[in-house]
Amino acid sequence: MPVPAITMVGMTDERHVPVFGADLNNPGSRKAFTTIRMLTGGYLALSALTLMVIALRHDDPAMVNSAVWVRGVIVTVSAAFTYAFAVRAARGSRGAYRRLRVIAAVMVVAIVVIIALPGTFPVWMKLEQAVCGLLLLGVVATAFGRHLRSVFAGA
Repeated sequence: MPVPAITMVGMTDERHVPVFGADLNNPGSRKAFTTIRMLTGGYLALSALTLMVIALRHDDPAMVNSAVWVRGVIVTVSAAFTYAFAVRAARGSRGAYRRLRVIAAVMVVAIVVIIALPGTFPVWMKLEQAVCGLLLLGVVATAFGRHLRSVFAGA
């Protein structure tokens, strides 16, 4: 007796169902995503610039230690993902919208911890992280705002 095949026809995973139509094209959505792309683009640019400074000044132990290297790489990678999620969310990806909100909020918390840690990071990096945190606070405020939550209802 053969075992019946189970098919996924007609089943969808809500994370992969894009948002279509007027919701993404209305002025509020366009403005919100323009703001988010600018903020995440600034976060990415500042993070990449910081990583370049770390690489150029790697021989100065007062400026660069192993914690600075690790943090610089992590922040740059997370900034690239954050920007990519912002672009995909602006195109209607519910999963990217969800990931954008999570990574931005988690990175804000991580930045607060970095700034509060005594002695581990040099002052210049704490200042750079404070700027990154402010950029990400803007992302969090916009992404968690009522308008985008209504556009991605169920996300």
